[in-house]
Amino acid sequence: MTLGTLFHGDALAACAALPADVGFDLVYLDPPFATGGAMASRDAPGQARGRQPAHSGRVAYRDPRDPDELVLVLVPLLAALRERMRERATLYLHLDHRAVHEVKVAADGVLGRGAFVGEVVWTPGNGARGARGFAVTHQTILLYARAPRDRRRVVYHAEDPLLREPFAATSLAMHFRLEDEAGRRYRERRIGGRSYRYYADLGRRLGSVWTDAPAMRANTPLHREGTGYPTQKPERLLERIVRASSSPGDTVADLMCGSGTTLVVAARLGRRFVGADLGAKAVATTRARLAAAGIEHDFAVPGRLDPRGA
Repeated sequence: MTLGTLFHGDALAACAALPADVGFDLVYLDPPFATGGAMASRDAPGQARGRQPAHSGRVAYRDPRDPDELVLVLVPLLAALRERMRERATLYLHLDHRAVHEVKVAADGVLGRGAFVGEVVWTPGNGARGARGFAVTHQTILLYARAPRDRRRVVYHAEDPLLREPFAATSLAMHFRLEDEAGRRYRERRIGGRSYRYYADLGRRLGSVWTDAPAMRANTPLHREGTGYPTQKPERLLERIVRASSSPGDTVADLMCGSGTTLVVAARLGRRFVGADLGAKAVATTRARLAAAGIEHDFAVPGRLDPRGA
């Protein structure tokens, strides 16, 4: 039995090609950022990746410069994804400053403003700051429920270790002065007539600013994780998202899957997946990663009824 399906084709066509009973428990969508130009991969030592610099590899995809062009692509796709999302599903929509505001307004229009759950500010931690001007060093991930009525139903495993962070040293010194019989430090708080115990070694719930998933893990040939694909996201980032908003056995969808990080992570964590990408380079990279990880999957082109086993 395969863990999922990878489509070589447009995201909207892939969504439409799925059987009617396939639903998504988590959707991650990482569209182009409206940077303009062609985005190239690193296919051999010495080559560069990114906005097609000199000595780059093959073009992975072309990115529109106008945010309105991106909105025109995303609006029908968001509507199709909404129909596939289960009532407890969350959509993670990954963007940056170039188009996040236009896409936020469009997504509010499709899903409902009340479906907006919040946002994550992710700091990739790499890239030059520049000698002049204001340097934007973060990206934004918008979180949506399927509809306003489902906002309070979305899955979020806040107690997962990957959704925790250490308490500050000052907080530990001031508040965690008690020890239990096992020697674990803790503090107790009384709220509404009830006592609550907080252990220092469990850390606190992670906030909405994520600084500990560096993009360099995925963007350099020095790490095994890197594929040379432009805009590849680190596995730690996707692992946190998958663990936060899905459970083993759930179905995770990434219909602009790029290098396939979401699919590899989902399978490793015991989830099923549906992936798609229009780019030949993206599909080839994803298939190679899935094969290297020993992840069995079906491969299909939208419009063909019989997927080819991979």
